[in-house]
Amino acid sequence: MAEVKASLACGVIAAFLSSAVLAFVEDLDDTFKDTRVNDVWLVDFYAPWCGYCKKLEPIWHEVGAELKSSGSPVRVGKMDATAYSGMASEFGVRGYPTIKLLKGDLAYNYKGPRTKDDIVEFANRVAGPAVRALPSKQMFEHMMKRHDVLFVYVGGDSPLKEKYNDAASELIVYTYFFSASEEALPESVSLPELPAVVVFKDGGYFTYDEYEDSSLSLWVNKERFQGYVQIDGFTLYELGETGGVCSCSIYNVFIPKFYFPLHITLMQRVAKEYREQFNRDFQFGHMDGNDYINSLIMGEVTVPSVIILNTSNEQYFLPSEPIESMEQLVQFISSVLNGSAQAYGGDGIIQRIKRVAFDARSTIMSVFRSSPLLGCFLFGLPLGVISLMCYGICTAESDDGSDDIDALKREGLTDDEEEEEEERQRAAALEGPEEEDEDVGEKDPEEKKTD
Repeated sequence: MAEVKASLACGVIAAFLSSAVLAFVEDLDDTFKDTRVNDVWLVDFYAPWCGYCKKLEPIWHEVGAELKSSGSPVRVGKMDATAYSGMASEFGVRGYPTIKLLKGDLAYNYKGPRTKDDIVEFANRVAGPAVRALPSKQMFEHMMKRHDVLFVYVGGDSPLKEKYNDAASELIVYTYFFSASEEALPESVSLPELPAVVVFKDGGYFTYDEYEDSSLSLWVNKERFQGYVQIDGFTLYELGETGGVCSCSIYNVFIPKFYFPLHITLMQRVAKEYREQFNRDFQFGHMDGNDYINSLIMGEVTVPSVIILNTSNEQYFLPSEPIESMEQLVQFISSVLNGSAQAYGGDGIIQRIKRVAFDARSTIMSVFRSSPLLGCFLFGLPLGVISLMCYGICTAESDDGSDDIDALKREGLTDDEEEEEEERQRAAALEGPEEEDEDVGEKDPEEKKTD
């Protein structure tokens, strides 16, 4: 009896905890549009049949619990976009799952990794003010320890400040923006003039130049990356939005951590020492493994190696000879910059068709390598069915259709007319042989003389 009571108590506690977790995420319906205005909402638009949505569901409940426990003003909800398709269309939902933070009349799309920490960080960043104040050196140093890249506006009211606020409202989904007085900055920072927009990263700071860097938003979008980064599919997607060129070193993920190929060391040096020459056009980094590059070049790239990718048009550049020194690497990058290097690939129709065919072949080969029996079943069964259908069509006997023609002729006749038609057909059948005998019996006069 005691064991039964204990199990019932555990069940009640588990159900209570489950309901408490679920309470952190609210199910939204068509009334949400009218009730959301006064709150900041983080909403997951999902489809019940979507596999990615099901994978995100437990993470989404963790996000709700984290924001609730931390005292964040952000409310977390989820909406079935298939049941409320009209409202989903109003919010610009085009795929599943779609994560949006809704603040007033603004809607911010989340495009980062679908992990709890990344989503929570996004929610806290976007829910707050677009530009945060740094009132002291202590606060500045604290923020420098928390962030790898820090944008700061220094100075009073000015047209540049208005541009900075606009850029912050647009790009807060990616990074933080701050404002400070010159006294709040470290003594080592020396600005030629005020007001100024400064980015602190890579152990130094760099100032926005309105005449050389053109649009402030484009400059911020470029500088939000560190000078040298580890590149993955998500980073390449973000770099594609900036329209930049990515120069990366590729090495095998199985190489021990303590061993860095020569290319990576050279890339890091070029990114730092040649920043003024290459920073506006290139982003430097390294990539683990070569699967993405193999799909891009539709071949097998050696590991380790160096490749330059144009993320805007899917062109790529390969060195004509192995790179073993910093001079060779700088020369290779300069040749891409001045247009003398040979470009491969691209995003033309023919290249897209070739890439789709290559990806399909690679997928089939990987299936057969991992599980030959499964590959035979998946691809052999449809081919067998199609072959049988083609064989049946080719070997089917065709009828002469005479019976059908007679039947068509008799259609529309009355019973008496049909009987008369049958009698005429029988009479013709009887008269036919006699006429043939008469024709056979008549002989030509010449034949009679011969007889």
